[in-house]
Amino acid sequence: MDIDFKKLNGLVPAIIQDVDTKTVLMLGFMNEEAYQKTLETKKVTFYSRTRKCLWTKGEESGHFLHLVSIKNDCDNDTLLIRVQPEGPTCHKGTDSCWGEKNESNPLLFLTELQDFIEKRHEEMPEGSYTTSLFRDGLNRMAQKVGEEALESVIEAVNGTNDRLVYEASDMFYHLIVLLTAKGLRIEDVAKELEARHKPGWAKH
Repeated sequence: MDIDFKKLNGLVPAIIQDVDTKTVLMLGFMNEEAYQKTLETKKVTFYSRTRKCLWTKGEESGHFLHLVSIKNDCDNDTLLIRVQPEGPTCHKGTDSCWGEKNESNPLLFLTELQDFIEKRHEEMPEGSYTTSLFRDGLNRMAQKVGEEALESVIEAVNGTNDRLVYEASDMFYHLIVLLTAKGLRIEDVAKELEARHKPGWAKH
């Protein structure tokens, strides 16, 4: 990766983001040595502009930032570093340096599940239930969506909330499988819902 360390006298800003929640946790600075140490140890290391030395986040608190990936920006002078944080990031004890809670949004998992199902569709590993659905064809996949939708309705009318969530989860899973088989993604459904929410939307 070509990083321009010369623009800021040997330093580049490093934006730290939780890979799972997408929350921006902090901003630090790296020189080339800190960057190389981060790659070697898989724990994010910065250059302290006040102490004039390297410091690995968590070396005193134990709240390490475990490296997942590093991306350079379009000008090659700012890094986006995705991490898995171990404990709070800020020295004041908060999850982020802006005082924000670093909480996962369960809706983000739908994209992760979509990616997983797409991978199953590409690789078709033996012994996978998802693979068996793809092999059974569109009619079977559509039937499963209908069955799970009906079971969700039954639980909504005569069952418990826990069972409703359980059956609705089955319905969403089979719907994503069906969408994938048709070359679509769950995000396409989200885009349609977003469009419907805007003023002036007209039913097709």
